[in-house]
Amino acid sequence: MDQFFYHYMESPVGSLTLLEKNEVLVGLKFGVSDHPSESTSLLLAVEVQLLEYFSGKRVSFDVPFSLVGTTFQMQAWDALMQIPYGETRAYADQAKMVGDVKKARAVGGANNKNPLPIIVPCHRVVGSDGSLGGYQPGVEKKEWLLELERSVSS
Repeated sequence: MDQFFYHYMESPVGSLTLLEKNEVLVGLKFGVSDHPSESTSLLLAVEVQLLEYFSGKRVSFDVPFSLVGTTFQMQAWDALMQIPYGETRAYADQAKMVGDVKKARAVGGANNKNPLPIIVPCHRVVGSDGSLGGYQPGVEKKEWLLELERSVSS
């Protein structure tokens, strides 16, 4: 039987909910839910790594995680993980990475369904004109994350 654990933390981009299933991270959501918070060793490790990221001391994550999605979503999320820290790519660039430059809108939809934002960095994808475009948790959070990465990598 699947075992789920929820952990809540505060961050510079607001409250975050971390979700563990069967000893791997499966979700990171902005805000909190009504589930009781439980601190497992994995979720505490994720919190530490996120706090290091937010303070500019970490540029990548090394916690066990699992992504579940369609084949196309998995390809889109894999492409996100190829975008270097502190850099951005246009939706069309991400679509090209998954093999079809005409699927820019589709990769945007896949990014919107990303279950591990920040860790799988969908905030690094912008419009072809450099505009921030959409970000499910809010464009101001996307802007904050990009500015953090720019300041650390410069």
